[in-house]
Amino acid sequence: MHEQTLQIEQQGKMKEYEAALEQLKGEQIRIQGEERRKTLGEETKQHQARAQYQDKLARQRYEDQLRQQQLLNDENLRKQEESVQKQEAMRKATIQHEMELRHKNEMLRIEAESKAKAKVERENADIIREQIRLKAAEHRQTVLESIRTAGTVFGEGFRAFVSDWDKVTATVAGLTLLAVGVYSARNATAVAGRYIEARLGKPSLVRETSRITVGEAIKHPIKMGRRLASKPQDALEGVVLNPMLEERCRHRHSDAEHSAEPLATLFAKKLAMHSGMDYAIMTGGDVAPMGRDGVTAMHKVFDWASSSRRGLLLFVDEADAFLRKRATEKISEDLRATLNAFLYRTGEQSNKFMLVLASNQPEQFDWAINDRVDEIVNFALPGLEERERLVRLYFDKYVLKPASEGKQRLKVAQFDYGLKCSQIAELTEGMSGREISKLGVAWQAAAYASEEGVLTEAMIDARVSDSIRQHQQKMQWLKNEKPEGGMKGLNPRQ
Repeated sequence: MHEQTLQIEQQGKMKEYEAALEQLKGEQIRIQGEERRKTLGEETKQHQARAQYQDKLARQRYEDQLRQQQLLNDENLRKQEESVQKQEAMRKATIQHEMELRHKNEMLRIEAESKAKAKVERENADIIREQIRLKAAEHRQTVLESIRTAGTVFGEGFRAFVSDWDKVTATVAGLTLLAVGVYSARNATAVAGRYIEARLGKPSLVRETSRITVGEAIKHPIKMGRRLASKPQDALEGVVLNPMLEERCRHRHSDAEHSAEPLATLFAKKLAMHSGMDYAIMTGGDVAPMGRDGVTAMHKVFDWASSSRRGLLLFVDEADAFLRKRATEKISEDLRATLNAFLYRTGEQSNKFMLVLASNQPEQFDWAINDRVDEIVNFALPGLEERERLVRLYFDKYVLKPASEGKQRLKVAQFDYGLKCSQIAELTEGMSGREISKLGVAWQAAAYASEEGVLTEAMIDARVSDSIRQHQQKMQWLKNEKPEGGMKGLNPRQ
């Protein structure tokens, strides 16, 4: 039994040893699995790194190929331009040489003809003088005979006319009727001319109009055809405004198109061009130089405006130039009379025309003018959102569009255009839409002035900095200027 007990213990130990071996094998298998997973992970990372590196190399090779192709294209273009210039120079030299030869041959021919003619004249001088003398004597005799014949005929006719009283009476009556007819025709022509001018002719104060006049149709038939074939457009297309102001302007545009009530004022020239009515544009600066003729010209404008069948929108730019306060001593008598004529023609509402006054100095309007204004729209300086829209609009118009079309020598370097426009919008605080539009023109001019015709980010930043410096200088001038009645010149436009 002791032996059996030892054997049982020995068998238990053997089983424990085998279990330990199995556990050790399992642990080795687990460790090998983890090592294999780590190895696979490292291999995957290496494969990814190798793929990224190969992709980077491929992109770099592609960019190098693009640069090489661009350089090759530029070189070919330069060679073509040089070839064209050489051909043009050779053509000009050939033409100039031909002209010189032609001129030389012409001078030789004229010289030879002159010498031959002079030689003939010297040889036939006596004969020519005799011919001239005979022709002069014959002409003198003919004139004397004509005078004697005419005197005889006129004298006999006058004696016969005076002796016949019926002929004298008929002649006097005929001359009287002729004078009356000429006088009547002249007055009728003047009246008809004034009527046609008032109805069809464009007044001298109107600089631009959509109405089709007879004169414009004869002078510019193609332009008139395009105008008739054009379709209505969005009144605010290309105009960047504050959202609330834009909604208000669109509401006024809808009222002007669909309302049958007397026409109200609109807000800008853009709306005048797309409101569905005829429009006419005049500037207040043209009124003062007309002097005494200003009253007549003003009446002609309103007579002509009232004759439009579709209704006419009369847009007066810089209206404060002649609609100033009558109480001031700075206004002349002629301008005062013209202002009175304007007030007379706009004293009552009309369904024939609509009046829009634009001014940077509305505080200078005569009080009677303010009384005639139905609605005031103030166009303040653009905010951040409007400035960014303006910058993107002009960057696309003056830079991206010409560069993408390829019709002009203009290219744009690679940088984030959207981010750059946002940065410029933040830097241009206080600037007007006109100043921002000049930035677009300056960028385009900078690209044209460069050697390669490429607009870079540094060139854009330089133009923006220069524009900001100029704007600050203008603001300093405005701050130092203190005329009576407050500062003028850069007021918001109304």
